[in-house]
Amino acid sequence: MINMKREVKGTIFAILAAIISGFSIPINKIFVVNLDPLVFTALRSLVIGIAFFVIFHFSHKHAKIKTNRKYLALIAIIGGAIAFLLFFTGLKLTTAGRGAFLQKTMPIYIAIFAFLFLKERISKKHLYSLLLMIIGMIIIFYSDIIPTQLWLNPSLGDFLVIIATVLWALESVIARKVMIKGENNFFVSFVRMFFGGIILFALALFLGKYDALISLNSQQIINVSVSTIILFGYVFFWYLSLKLINASKASSLLLIAPVISLLLGIIILKEPFSSIQLIGSALILIGAYFVSNIKSELQNI
Repeated sequence: MINMKREVKGTIFAILAAIISGFSIPINKIFVVNLDPLVFTALRSLVIGIAFFVIFHFSHKHAKIKTNRKYLALIAIIGGAIAFLLFFTGLKLTTAGRGAFLQKTMPIYIAIFAFLFLKERISKKHLYSLLLMIIGMIIIFYSDIIPTQLWLNPSLGDFLVIIATVLWALESVIARKVMIKGENNFFVSFVRMFFGGIILFALALFLGKYDALISLNSQQIINVSVSTIILFGYVFFWYLSLKLINASKASSLLLIAPVISLLLGIIILKEPFSSIQLIGSALILIGAYFVSNIKSELQNI
């Protein structure tokens, strides 16, 4: 019964993370942030990191670090700093559609890493469901990515986004590992965001981007705040789900995000859509339904 409650809660948290991720694209189109990406990311990360530290401090005042500090350092450096830097650099060199699609391939890499390093059991049902969701995602992004051009003529930006996505997948598996060992998810979130933000902030200062920070106007502050709140919600529920269920299952459910973005774009921004995109959305939701009913298990070794 206890394990079942963890499974249900973890599944719900992963779905909430996906919904928030889906909200971010149409909302960010409304609250456009005209700010250097490095400064923007560093600022958001620092604020979110401080928020998680406050939550951790008041909920676990006497908690101690329970895992190897090297793992925590890797989470901050890989997921909180390098991946963000590569991702936003890559976005400058490729299209938004291609970048968004490539970033959404993260569940594939997480499934591989989780199978190898966490010994998670990946059933045939899970693989087929994930494949169905990937096909649905390709259908949704088809007009933006032009698959033949993406695979036959990738740009440097595409490669950077792929590397960033692989690093985020590795960071997620490391985070799952330290939380299995008993580390608090709020503390892991704090380490990832705050120290990753410190690294990015130091790099921004080194590159002479200080003026971009001190010249923020009121509208930019509002826009950054909205984006920060959205990212905080995503990290909050994402790490809660990683604490409770297999990383491979949690990440697969994130593929619901493009469906949410599509529907909100249609409803809020009155964006055009095609019937084939609705078919792709249906495939994703069907796959997500099957994934949500999969039990988090380890390999029989």
